[in-house]
Amino acid sequence: MKALVYKGPREVAVEDVKDASVEKPTDAVVKVTATNICGSDLHMYEGRTDIESGRVLGHENLGVVVETGSGVQRIKKGDWVCLPFNIGCGFCRNCEGGMPSYCLTTNPGSAGAAYGFADMGPYHGGQAELLRVPFADFNCLRLPEDAEERQNEYVMLSDIFPTGWHATRLAGLLPGESVVVHGAGPVGLMAAYSAVVQGASKVMVVDRQPDRLKLAESLGAVPVDDSKGPAVDQVLELTDGRGADRGCECVGYQAHDPQGEERPESTLNSLVAEVRATGGIGVVGVFVPEDPGSDDELAREGKLRFDYGSFWFKGQRMATGQAPVKQYNRRLRSLIAEGRADPSFLVSHELPLANAPEAYAHFDDRDQGWTKVVLKPAA
Repeated sequence: MKALVYKGPREVAVEDVKDASVEKPTDAVVKVTATNICGSDLHMYEGRTDIESGRVLGHENLGVVVETGSGVQRIKKGDWVCLPFNIGCGFCRNCEGGMPSYCLTTNPGSAGAAYGFADMGPYHGGQAELLRVPFADFNCLRLPEDAEERQNEYVMLSDIFPTGWHATRLAGLLPGESVVVHGAGPVGLMAAYSAVVQGASKVMVVDRQPDRLKLAESLGAVPVDDSKGPAVDQVLELTDGRGADRGCECVGYQAHDPQGEERPESTLNSLVAEVRATGGIGVVGVFVPEDPGSDDELAREGKLRFDYGSFWFKGQRMATGQAPVKQYNRRLRSLIAEGRADPSFLVSHELPLANAPEAYAHFDDRDQGWTKVVLKPAA
């Protein structure tokens, strides 16, 4: 099969690799028809993780089931399915507790597994013609009959729609409250969109990319361009000095200041200053236990210069971690199916798999207009 293979820093290639196949009775094989390039993929693409050469990338996947193992009972050949980026077993303590993002079975020695991702198990990703899905009955989300015509909507259920939603839930957002979102990448825009859907009174999005801020504004959010002045000052002015009720961190450990200097702690400290006393902060941007590629000595050890004194003094709360996609994807699927939500507004490019290396380069450069790329391996 054709698949996008990681070769080294900023080098990926579409190559012929061994076909994905049923390896265990609980597996299914999916013919991938839509797979997204995620901002998290760029950490690996840029060489900022320890992912090995030869791994197939891609954790945001949708397609048609073409084969099932003998132990698969619910999912059938011909089903259209979307796959959570988390790979869960369904029966460990964490999966039973609603946290398959920290499955104890699928990545022995660690908590949590994912397709085509560094330190998240041995699984190949779905930027390929075929994908092996472990524990298929648990992991496959069956889609409505209109799935083929609405792939760009439903594929967002694999990661960014649930992850953006999760950011607001971690922050504790309630209807009528205000929220500030740091990062207008796909996840940040989905957090803003989720806040709008949930009835936030004011949604502010901090970034400095004009095209992405314009997209945030089109959702009903207030764009905050931190290249024109400190985001903290702008957010406090927009909230009459009170600060936002809630904050969402959707950038992660490769955050940069407007001058281009990497400052991994900057978004967290900004949120502490921007969110009111006793407010909540949700962190879904990726942070890592160690970052050998960083120029910062603390960051190389996975540590940050966090303004804990202000955080404690303001009595704020913070919650973090990968989104447990299965907590949300069925209900978000219903919002899409009934026309109450359409996350496909993010899609800027639909490309065949052969164009994936070029798409990675454009996305990594943050070129204007490259917001979300959907690859179509079956095209």
